[in-house]
Amino acid sequence: MRQQGFTLMEVLVTLVIGVLLVALAPPLLSGMSGSTDLRGAARQLAAGLRNARNDAITRQHEAVLTLDLAEHRFAVSGDARQVALPDSVALHLYTAQSELLDGEKGGIRFFPDGSSTGGAITVSSPKLAYRINVDWLTGAVAIVEEDVRP
Repeated sequence: MRQQGFTLMEVLVTLVIGVLLVALAPPLLSGMSGSTDLRGAARQLAAGLRNARNDAITRQHEAVLTLDLAEHRFAVSGDARQVALPDSVALHLYTAQSELLDGEKGGIRFFPDGSSTGGAITVSSPKLAYRINVDWLTGAVAIVEEDVRP
């Protein structure tokens, strides 16, 4: 009769494979969290811009998304909440000169007919960037993935 079970060699090989997986997994996953933060920030900004546009149309008054580049926060006029963005992403605002409040703050304004002052917000990391474009005529918001040039 043959006894069933594992040999010492099989157990050792299994343990070595397990240790390698545990050692290699965190660095791989940490690289993914950076791109997840970036994509999440782009989606939050796009949602805020769409919210401002919808508010302007439904309430028939101007609405503004104001972005604070230094504090990594944004807010929509008429809403007391401020949405925090990850500090790990770089932010750039491209908007009309009349919408710049100072060197660190600015906004994109939406009008009751759905149009806007237009502009773009870029969220970036060293390897990847997302540009949130706002069409001035229609107020449409779109997210575009971009490669970062060295």
